[in-house]
Amino acid sequence: METRMVMQREQEEQSSQMSHSMQLSSQMKKRTFTSSDEEPSYSDLYPIIPADLMSVKEILDMDNFPRYRTWEILKGTLAEEHHRDKWTMFGNEAEKVERDVMRNQHALRTRVDAMAIRKQAEKKASAHMEYLERLSQKAPDFPIPLRAHTVWEGMTVTLSCTVQGCPPPKVTWFKDGVPLRMSDQPWNYSLQQKFGLNSLEIRRCSPGDAGEYKVIAKSPLGEATTFGTLVVNSFKHEQEAQFGNIFLPTWVTEGDSLTLQCTFTSDLLPCQQDVTWFRDGIQLHPSSNVDIKTVEDKASITLKAAHKEHEGVYTARLRTWDETQDHSAFVYVEDASAAVLGGPASPLAVQVSDVNKDYVFLTWQPPSADGASPVEGYHVERRRRRLLNVFGVLGEERIAYDLRQGEWVRCNVHIQKSCHYPMFGLKEGTLYQFRVRAVNQAGVGRPSKATEPVLTADPLEHTRTMVVKVDRGRTVTITKDELEGQVKAPFPPTNVHACEVSDTYVVLSWTEPEPRGREPLTFFVERSLAGKSSWELASLDMEVNSPRFSVFDLSKGQQYCFRVRSINKYGVSDPSEPSAPISLGKPQAVPAPPHSVMAIRDTDTSVLLLWQEPKEKDDILGYYLYYSEIGKEDWKTVNNKPVTKTRFTVHGLKNRKEYVFRVKSVSGAGNSSYSDESHPILVKAAISVPSAPSAIALLLCTGSEMVLGWRAPARNGGDPVRGYYLDQMEGGMKTWREVNVEPAKERQFKVCNLTSGHFYQFRVFAANMAGVGKPSEASEAFLCEKWTMPEPGCPYDVEFREVRDGSLVLLWAAPLYEGRSPVTGYFLEISQGDQSDNWTALNEKPICDTHYKVSGLQAGQTYRLRVSAVNEAGVGCASLPTEPVTAESRPGAKDIEIGVDNDGFIFLGFEADETDDDSKFLWNKNYTEPIDAGRARAETNKDGSVLTFTDPSEEDLGLYTVEMSDNPDQSSSYDFTAEDLERLKELSWQVRNPLIALKSGWQVEVSEQGDVRLWLQTESLSDAAELRLIFNEREITSTPHRKINFDKAKGLVEILFDQLSQEDEGSYTAQLKDGRAKNQSTLVFVDQKFRQTLALAHKNRRDHQRKSGPYFQEDLSWRVNEDCELIVKCKVTNTNKDTSLKWFKEGAAVTRVVYDQSSGVSTLTIPQVTKKEAGSFRAVVSDGRGEDVSTLKLLDDEYDKLLQQLSKQCALSASPLKVQSTAVGFMLYCSLKYYITYLKTSWLFKEKRIDQETRTKAGSDTERVWIEICNPTEKDKGKYTLEMFDGKETHKRDLDLSGQVFADALLEHQRLKQEAIAEKNRAKVTKGLPDVVAIMEGKSLCLTCFIDGEPAPEVIWLRNDKEIAKQTQFTFTREPKCSTITINDVNMADSGKYSIFVRNQYGSEKVDVTVSVYKHGDKLPAHAVEMGF
Repeated sequence: METRMVMQREQEEQSSQMSHSMQLSSQMKKRTFTSSDEEPSYSDLYPIIPADLMSVKEILDMDNFPRYRTWEILKGTLAEEHHRDKWTMFGNEAEKVERDVMRNQHALRTRVDAMAIRKQAEKKASAHMEYLERLSQKAPDFPIPLRAHTVWEGMTVTLSCTVQGCPPPKVTWFKDGVPLRMSDQPWNYSLQQKFGLNSLEIRRCSPGDAGEYKVIAKSPLGEATTFGTLVVNSFKHEQEAQFGNIFLPTWVTEGDSLTLQCTFTSDLLPCQQDVTWFRDGIQLHPSSNVDIKTVEDKASITLKAAHKEHEGVYTARLRTWDETQDHSAFVYVEDASAAVLGGPASPLAVQVSDVNKDYVFLTWQPPSADGASPVEGYHVERRRRRLLNVFGVLGEERIAYDLRQGEWVRCNVHIQKSCHYPMFGLKEGTLYQFRVRAVNQAGVGRPSKATEPVLTADPLEHTRTMVVKVDRGRTVTITKDELEGQVKAPFPPTNVHACEVSDTYVVLSWTEPEPRGREPLTFFVERSLAGKSSWELASLDMEVNSPRFSVFDLSKGQQYCFRVRSINKYGVSDPSEPSAPISLGKPQAVPAPPHSVMAIRDTDTSVLLLWQEPKEKDDILGYYLYYSEIGKEDWKTVNNKPVTKTRFTVHGLKNRKEYVFRVKSVSGAGNSSYSDESHPILVKAAISVPSAPSAIALLLCTGSEMVLGWRAPARNGGDPVRGYYLDQMEGGMKTWREVNVEPAKERQFKVCNLTSGHFYQFRVFAANMAGVGKPSEASEAFLCEKWTMPEPGCPYDVEFREVRDGSLVLLWAAPLYEGRSPVTGYFLEISQGDQSDNWTALNEKPICDTHYKVSGLQAGQTYRLRVSAVNEAGVGCASLPTEPVTAESRPGAKDIEIGVDNDGFIFLGFEADETDDDSKFLWNKNYTEPIDAGRARAETNKDGSVLTFTDPSEEDLGLYTVEMSDNPDQSSSYDFTAEDLERLKELSWQVRNPLIALKSGWQVEVSEQGDVRLWLQTESLSDAAELRLIFNEREITSTPHRKINFDKAKGLVEILFDQLSQEDEGSYTAQLKDGRAKNQSTLVFVDQKFRQTLALAHKNRRDHQRKSGPYFQEDLSWRVNEDCELIVKCKVTNTNKDTSLKWFKEGAAVTRVVYDQSSGVSTLTIPQVTKKEAGSFRAVVSDGRGEDVSTLKLLDDEYDKLLQQLSKQCALSASPLKVQSTAVGFMLYCSLKYYITYLKTSWLFKEKRIDQETRTKAGSDTERVWIEICNPTEKDKGKYTLEMFDGKETHKRDLDLSGQVFADALLEHQRLKQEAIAEKNRAKVTKGLPDVVAIMEGKSLCLTCFIDGEPAPEVIWLRNDKEIAKQTQFTFTREPKCSTITINDVNMADSGKYSIFVRNQYGSEKVDVTVSVYKHGDKLPAHAVEMGF
């Protein structure tokens, strides 16, 4: 009820206000009223006096007039009539002034009244708003209260509620009844209040955050309260995940995909699910190119296409209870293969800045690899993308564009040398992408990564728009264009200056005029030499839409001034103020190279590189690094993205290899030269303190002394452990006491002066050259009590050797305490897994040795082992379990090889990949026995170690082992057996008594000149090698007839006979000796083998004599080419400038021969073969050295073979059958290169041969074969086939003459038939007139034409294209096939063009003749026919 009354009262006030405003408006329209702020107008008290009734004196003395004087009284006072006329004009002007004053007074009153009304309306509106606010007052309330939440520890939770009330209430948060202060934990609490929504964010919940949260809203009208409970579940009882397998430094090729993955020790807890990834400290988020996944115990990031910009340090961050754990590794992006051989790599980091309507500015970084030659410059390319939509998301502008690729267009004509370029002439409102290619002498390299799409637009558009907030959340947008709508002609721009200056271009910038108006603006740019007043247009025909303009055509050393004009549709502005003098800048010099490059050991595959930056470092963007192995000069790029710091860790190097490094500076001008090389460095891990020892065991106790043993550190820090230090702590004490001052050299130590019956704990430190490492974990508490048990103590120093796939060797030391009887053996136990206590025995019977090879393991599985000693009393306590070991071969694991060296000694060899000067190889027999130096000696080289036996015998048989002193994982063993000894002794004898290996026995060769060569070849021989040749049991040497050659390097022995004879028949033996190596080989050169060789030598000698001059390498031959031409060819060789080649046919010289003297090829091409080509061809080549003849007979069978080949080629050249319509009927034809009668042809219709009929007629010419079908009908539809028989094969061509093909051909035939009839009957002139006729004045001229046509044509004679009327001067004669015109008494006026025009219903024709009349005595015109009688 109360609400209804309020609404009625409000409606009444609104209607009253509207009525009052209507009254005011009506009053304003009816009369002019006076506001309270104005004086009354004189026009209300005085009458308006027309000026033509007042004199000047009256006007000037107007103040003295009585107020209500009438015009009748004034008229009586007028003195003279002419005074009124004199001042009438002045009165009119005064009246105009008065009207203007009154108009201004009225406008002023209207404006003042409007202001008063507006103030009154605002006052009433304010009062009404206050009234409405009073009506809308409401006590605080929570439409959406707090709700309870249950979360896991470490998670983020947000508590929210919505409050309303008028006036807005004050909100206070409480936790467990205590006001919540944000300043206590600002890193954990975040409170936000916006539009009535109150939210409290707790970022990492802990059990202390659990409790009851309360929100109280207070206002003068009351208060409201809401509650919510937060329960935090703790995971403390669960094992939180830690980093397990991590990703290492990774290399990926540009453009390929990359995946980095790390696994964790267990599934991630709910509070650990948000694994975050970073690159160079910047967090990465999922995108079109980045895919981030976290599943169970794995987290990965994938780059779908890696580019150089993606190179850097990648970090995975894992949240734990107390902190965050990070793992980082460097990702190297290698150059993809070059676009051209020797071409440069792709640039990177292409950036777009200063985006305007038609202009952007590009910058990029040069590539690290120049290619085969230095980079000379760059090509800039762009492509347009189709804009689909522009929309806003959460206050950000998003652009949607077409994913289809456009074409890349090169932008710069000349290569750009610096790494920046102004891009001008773009289209406004268009999406562009840009990329850059480097150029060197080899060509253009690969393109860089394309930029993100850039939308060309006015960057100052937002400054021309203002958003005004009004009541109830509404907004009004106002643009300057609307406020400046009255501006028409533009103002000039201001602040013209150069924003970019280089040695090849200048970019001008200016400020748009203010105000600029609503119409779109463009600009003209003008320039002038500094100090000159002549201005020229710099922008030429280019339209400049944005306040940027790039100028490329400036002269170096000249200074220019620029000014700009604004243009819109209303006109051109005045020029702006000229700029300050501007000139091209100096070429940007490449930076100086860094210096003091120093490499420091880091790990076994990486090196820390340090360098000093150059003095001039302002323009340096970063550095490129390069490395090479010593002695190879094969420089490789380390990074493809410039490093900004002066230190970098280079990964991926080979262990134990030496490298040198160098560095380049990178700037926008390019790369510097290389720095000096660093000193060589051997890649190996840097020396550090060793890790902590482990597994402290009590080996013996005497009551006052304890003997302790322990396991060596897992890592020695790159330097052998030099000793150990022990601390002890007595039971009940809290302080450690030093045991030994001098380091213990062995891994066992006797601790003295102990108290019997007390407990002691111990810890061990390992020390090397770098210092003392961390202590081991404290041992268990050992009781100091004398051992008296009958069983032996525990073995110690349990170690692994020779770990392979499925096997390993276990070593241990015998226990120090044997018990009551000596140790008789050992039992081994194995447990699968890292911490399993399920032990399984490996041996049923005790092992006597202190080593054992464990076989049958599962490859890749992890195991632990332990050993127990046994004596007569029983099995003693077991040793401490070994460290977990995986049964798989270590990288680079090698086995011992056995063999015989070059001197015939038997050896055992072991190679190792990772060795240095400090590495030592320890050889043993049966793992523990040292090698007798008298029976074998060990030698170490850079690749490994060799154990050489002096004189091996059965005494040397057994198991030999080797291991590296600084890396026991590299170990191996070999069982030297009796079979090996027997085999290698035989091989040793062969080495000490070697044979020279023969590559080839005796061979016999006959040269083209008829010379004979006997030769054999062995392996390469030394310079001390010796040769003895025995012929028929006597040693021979070189003679003029028989030459002997011995090439020791090639192992070649040869005997050369210049002319073989009967005296050379017999056996030849070569005896060779090279040091201890010997061999011999015999050739039996007699009987048939000798005779065949002798005959072949005589034949080749005769042929050689023939070939001493020019001769035919290829005799005359013929072939038919694809053009059906006959090619007769021969080839001569051994020619000179005096050599002549002549061709003859049947004794007559042939002149159409082509002879290429350089190649020796001579050809005769016969385009078309006829019977006259048959005959005998003869070619003769000769010079002063001799003559050779070649003959080709194209007769009988050879000529028939030629015709057959020619026919086949003609048939193969045949085109498909085609149909041609004629006036007679159809013609089916086939085109050939040319046709000969030897090629037999026949036509078939529907697979039946076509005989000669009256309707069909077959024919041929030199290029076609056809058949003509006269007057075709429907019966002629079907398949037509042309068969061509070349004498061996039949070739066919088909045509299906039916359907639309037949219909079209028939229609064309009918059309041609009608045209033939029309052409036959058309009116025509069969015998015309000469072109020019000359006749003497006064004679008569008779012109006669023969005509034809059916029906008889109509004949019309024309003169100068007008019909000749019947006159006495002209006489016309008409006969059936002839028409004559006679011109009587010709005069000069009769000269001109005469024509005869004939026509009938089928057509017409016109023939012209030029008549030239000349006077008596004049010269006859040229090319004219004289006529007349």
